[in-house]
This record gives sequence, C-alpha cells and structure tokens, in this order.
Amino acid sequence: MWDERRNPTRRARTQRGAVLVRVAVTGTPGTGKTTATELVETDLEVVHLNDAIREEELHDGADEERGSLYANFDAIRQWLDEQGDGGDDLLVDSHLAHHFDAEEVVVLRCHPEELRERLLERGETDAKAEENAESEALDVILSESVAEHGTESVYEIDTTDRAPDAVASDIEAVIEGEREPSAGTVDYLEYL
Repeated sequence: MWDERRNPTRRARTQRGAVLVRVAVTGTPGTGKTTATELVETDLEVVHLNDAIREEELHDGADEERGSLYANFDAIRQWLDEQGDGGDDLLVDSHLAHHFDAEEVVVLRCHPEELRERLLERGETDAKAEENAESEALDVILSESVAEHGTESVYEIDTTDRAPDAVASDIEAVIEGEREPSAGTVDYLEYL
C-alpha cells in the first residue's frame, strides 16, 4: 500500500476507528473531478461518490428546487468502510469527498469564469452556475478541506485551461508522493 510514515495523522485516524480513504479528490462542481479521476492510472479503486449516493440510496431524500440529494454522511461513512480494504485502497471523487477521513485530499480548482461556462454547458441554471462560481472564488471547498485535514494533507490543482489527462497526471503525482502539499496556492478573489 503506502508508508504510513508519509502522513503521521494516518496512524492516529486509524486508531480512532475512523473511515480512511487513500485519496479524496474534491472541488466545486464543474472543476473536472470525475473526468480526471476516470483517467488516473492507479491500483486504487476509483469511487465516484455522487453515483454511489444515488445508486446505493445513501441520502435522505431530494431537494426538488435545487435538483440535488441530501447526502446521509453516516450512511456514506458506513458504505465507504465496507468497500475494498476498509477504505484504505480507495480514491474517492465528489464535491463531498473532503468530508471523510483521507490520507491525502486533492482539491481541483478552476477559474470561476471558466467554471461558470462549464456548468452552463452541462445544463445547470444560471443561478446555480453563478452560485458555484462564487463558491469557487471564495475558496469554500479548499477552506473546508484545510479545516478538516490540515495544510499538510491538501493538494491544490488548477484545472483552468488544462487537458483532463494533464490533471490526471497531477493526481497520479500526489498518489505516488511526487508532489508536495500546496493548499493556498490558487487565488480567484478578483472574480468577486
């Protein structure tokens, strides 16, 4: 697997009995999580968590107005714990992935203007696209990731104007230990 000395928090989390995934790939919707993780070459099992939430009914119903599901975090934790080797061999992608214990958290970032266009192209409403663009400019998911996992476990990857295979290569570098943590290196405040 991997050397737990690389991340000293791994041993402590495991001793507490918390679910631990190897790598969580997170980011605002539209940053390219699913596209990139489908291209990652790894021995880890890739789990597209949003699909699992729908297919395994790991939710508490739907918000019809927003077109989204209310994720049940307890059910998701239990489901993740049942996957693979207790989660240790998983790469999980979702805008929610950072809410679960992970050795490393990759936060995909995208300039809010490009993010807004991506979301509109895939059929999101103007209001939802703007809400997500503002969330990206405010570093919402990055801030949550750092608060949950600390700067030593968070890796930012900018996907703006980049090919998905290049982003996948950057994720592979995190998995292989060839990239240093980089929380706080991307800044889109000028969008606001």
